[in-house]
Amino acid sequence: MDRDERVVRELVGAHGRTYAEEAGIRLEDTPQPLYRLLVLAHLLSARIRGSVAVATARALHEAGLRDPRRMARAGWQQRVDALGRGGYRRYDERTATQLGDEAGLLNERWGGDLRRLRAEADGEVPELRRLLQEFPGVGPAGADIFLREAQRVWSEAAPCLDRKALQGAARLHLPEEPDRLLALAGKTEPAVLAAALVRAAVDKDVAEDSLRRAG
Repeated sequence: MDRDERVVRELVGAHGRTYAEEAGIRLEDTPQPLYRLLVLAHLLSARIRGSVAVATARALHEAGLRDPRRMARAGWQQRVDALGRGGYRRYDERTATQLGDEAGLLNERWGGDLRRLRAEADGEVPELRRLLQEFPGVGPAGADIFLREAQRVWSEAAPCLDRKALQGAARLHLPEEPDRLLALAGKTEPAVLAAALVRAAVDKDVAEDSLRRAG
């Protein structure tokens, strides 16, 4: 096993957990998990620690705001309070408004079901990315995060190693070509590899730990 394979093995072994898993989302191709993933991607795309975004996604779920109809019906202050409990205070007021508008658009245009958005894209990933960015507060980074995690259940999005994942590869001195990274990872799921690489990109300690373990 060469050095790059060892680095990938150690990275995935210690840090290969998707953000959806960390947020308690059992990802399936059904409306509620997909909606919770959309909210998580929205939260993660802000300039805030991933751990805070994950805690906030959990707080929204615990507050009952786990589907677009409940999110849209909730009052603005209820959303602000839930965001605050998760620690998402820097952007809480703006995000509370965006989450309400986001849920409203999902309900009105796609009947609260992101699978209908997927059907509208007709298997075209660029169109999926474009449609996701129609949601208030979801830009290119948020769309990439959603697809990076959703590739587990939306096969047309796989394999997805987005720009942030490739930044993690660079920090680990690994190849920055998706095909080469996937080959190094062997049977590791692309979503798991991508999440591990992203963790290396955003947390220097993760990268250093993986390099140390690889020797």
